[in-house]
Amino acid sequence: MTANNPLLQDFDLPPYSQIKPEHVEPAVDQILADSRAAIARLLEQQQANPSWDGLVLALDELGARLGRSWSPVSHLNAVCNSAELRAAYEACLPKLSEYWTEMGQNKPLFEAYDALAKSPAAANFDVAQKTILEHALRDFRLSGIDLPAEQQKRYGEIQMRLSELTSKFSNQLLDATQAWTKNVTDEAVLSGLTDSAKAQMQQAAEAKGLDGWLITLEFPSYYAVMTYADDRALREEVYTAYCTRASDQGPNAGQNDNGPLMAEILDLRQELARLLGFAHYSELSLASKMAENTDQVLSFLRDLAVRSKPFAEQDLAELKAFAAEQGLDDLQSWDVGYYSERLRQQRYSIAQEEVRAWFPVDKVLTGLFAIVQKLYGIEIRELQDFDTWHPDVRLFEIQENGQHVGRFFFDLYARANKRGGAWMDGARDKRRDAQGKLIPPVANLVCNFTPPVGGKPALLTHDEVTTLFHEFGHGLHHLLTRVEHAGASGINGVAWDAVELPSQFMENWCWEPEGLALISGHYQTGEALPQAMLDKMLAAKNFQSGLMMVRQLEFSLFDFELHATHGDGRSVLDVIEGVRREVSVLRPPAYNRFANGFAHIFAGGYAAGYYSYKWAEVLSADAFSKFEEEGVFNAETGRAFREAILARGGSQEPMVLFVDFRGREPSIDALLRHLGLSQEAA
Repeated sequence: MTANNPLLQDFDLPPYSQIKPEHVEPAVDQILADSRAAIARLLEQQQANPSWDGLVLALDELGARLGRSWSPVSHLNAVCNSAELRAAYEACLPKLSEYWTEMGQNKPLFEAYDALAKSPAAANFDVAQKTILEHALRDFRLSGIDLPAEQQKRYGEIQMRLSELTSKFSNQLLDATQAWTKNVTDEAVLSGLTDSAKAQMQQAAEAKGLDGWLITLEFPSYYAVMTYADDRALREEVYTAYCTRASDQGPNAGQNDNGPLMAEILDLRQELARLLGFAHYSELSLASKMAENTDQVLSFLRDLAVRSKPFAEQDLAELKAFAAEQGLDDLQSWDVGYYSERLRQQRYSIAQEEVRAWFPVDKVLTGLFAIVQKLYGIEIRELQDFDTWHPDVRLFEIQENGQHVGRFFFDLYARANKRGGAWMDGARDKRRDAQGKLIPPVANLVCNFTPPVGGKPALLTHDEVTTLFHEFGHGLHHLLTRVEHAGASGINGVAWDAVELPSQFMENWCWEPEGLALISGHYQTGEALPQAMLDKMLAAKNFQSGLMMVRQLEFSLFDFELHATHGDGRSVLDVIEGVRREVSVLRPPAYNRFANGFAHIFAGGYAAGYYSYKWAEVLSADAFSKFEEEGVFNAETGRAFREAILARGGSQEPMVLFVDFRGREPSIDALLRHLGLSQEAA
């Protein structure tokens, strides 16, 4: 089997088309067995007098081999999910969880790290090496290294069960999203929808052998109905199906219900935190983050809420008044997107849909690459002839002064069997291997945009352009690292609440006239975005930013409080209701089950960490204000940002890196000003 298993071969880029579900478990079993044997040998040699190469680098080599095999499997499970692949993937989760728990509770391994950190040689380590050792010792403690054997065993059981539950949450959400569709055969029902949205729905119907149009709960389809459908009953029907996915409510009530999973996940996280000596999971979550304690996070979020809520109330009052003028006196959740878009058009004479024609995907990519070339001095070119998981996927290379820096895959369009949302993951970390060879990084960048239809190129809304820039910011953080130790290269070792800094920072260029000039051009004529349209876009930039801010604060406070107060007798619904009473201005219907689809915290890495988006937004807005002062394409400022933030990865604490770039600690003022949520901006 080994000889024919692509996951056990040495390869440059993963041979995606050759990876089959039956390869997964044998490869993981083989690699874990080899790794355990190698660690045992390594500890015999290293325990008395550990060295960096003999201990840390040797473990990096083992980690790289496991990552090379598991990373493509995990990626394929997200972007082209199938029953067979899912089964193979899930069969490996407990094995991997058990392995990482063993590593974290390996006393001789911990002692070897501790001895290395205290050895005379450590005084000569570079700053990244010192940080890696510091984080490793912290992570041993967070893995229960100091616990008695019985509690260590329980820790392992909890971690294993959590890995199964979070994967199941993600799968049930994907299944629930795909379980509901609506086949429309009367075009009048779709009144108000754009031609591009209808073309996409027609394509979806044809793919299923149906007449007419197929509405799905994949985001481009859902968004089109909520924003443009004149038929209020249709909006309510689609809204209800979407916000009750994977729950005990709605048209598919009880199917794929994530409710019981959420309860068990929260119980286990709380138990884990207590085992490790923390009061609750939010406190445990902060042990490896930039924020100092739970009070600091809660006061940060509540301060933002107090400042933003008056603006949100004003936004809602204006929207209700506008809807009333149009004959609607009882504005509901399924009306907000529709009337907001109409109000935006009335006030600024601009529609998201109208803007699409100016953002064909290739023009946006060319412009994006030109922007980072100006800022960071890198060149990007497209590569051909590579193995892929889908024909739409594209591969690019970054070069600097003719030298290879790294590569990244783009998988941009929504399709069946692909997880929703947008994300970046590292397909390979930059590092120097045991032979002294430099291994360059590789990234996967994934979005869910409306695919090209009817012979036109894919046309992006400005929101989608912003999403693309955001994910590319994560990609640059991974790819432009100068750190050559795996534990701190790219996003490795970066505190979770600082990891959104480079991504949110990149979004700023989507709003700058000089940036927009590079990323926009009419898909038919190539004509530049007209000044009048640019002026309208900029005028509309902060449209309803108060409502958007309180919505994000609702998610952040809900997540943090849910994990900080679990066990106080309140249900998940009680917690979110309490948060809504505090910060929200528009209450959704009682059947809304938002939490059942909140994959960020129940299936992603954001548990008790969703606040990171707002926390990092403060950092990114303040970092960008330096460009506002010195020029948005100031090459010197761009290089300074690259060297202080992007190049140094997780080699030092984020605040140290931020102060190196900005010359001081961050201030919240720039964010409020950018969003029009300060008295100065108002």
